[in-house]
Amino acid sequence: ARIGEVTRTTKETDVRVSINLDGTGICETDTGIPFLDHMLDQLASHGLFDLNIRAKGDLHIDDHHTNEDVALALGTALLQALGDRKGISRFGDFTAPLDEALVHVVLDLSGRPFLAYDMDIPTQRVGTYDTQLVEHFFQSLVNTSGMTLHIRKLSGKNSHHIIEACFKAFARALRKATEFDGRRKGSIPSSKGLLSRA
Repeated sequence: ARIGEVTRTTKETDVRVSINLDGTGICETDTGIPFLDHMLDQLASHGLFDLNIRAKGDLHIDDHHTNEDVALALGTALLQALGDRKGISRFGDFTAPLDEALVHVVLDLSGRPFLAYDMDIPTQRVGTYDTQLVEHFFQSLVNTSGMTLHIRKLSGKNSHHIIEACFKAFARALRKATEFDGRRKGSIPSSKGLLSRA
């Protein structure tokens, strides 16, 4: 099984993450940030990844450190689970609607971290969650996983719908990219013959 398990402990947070890329969408998360837990559930459900995430952080200050460290640990676990990336499709894209919202995500498991983020979210908060943290979540995940990720909002007025469509599109794109390509017959999907962070 392609499984990644990471523990990240700092003075600000204590985070434990496991991901099974070949799962069935089982999600057990408790980050202390309800809206983030809801989005991680979308990631598991639509990507068919098994996720187990436990985090304790300095939420008495704000959600920033916990949001960031969960994403950093998740990216590291993804990197671990991918291994040498032999036989994977590597590229993924998906456009997800949620009522009036429409978000397009394209990604490349290239080993090169890059985020292009074009999401106009109309409100500063959804519940207690600061919507600026969406971009920070994906930047942190990109940094440790080594993926190239493009996120673009095509339409939408409701902040909850926009963010949820984003996570659903990301989940589906990541699912495509991590799935095996039968024609590749176990080879690394690169003309260089290597995909890595180095």
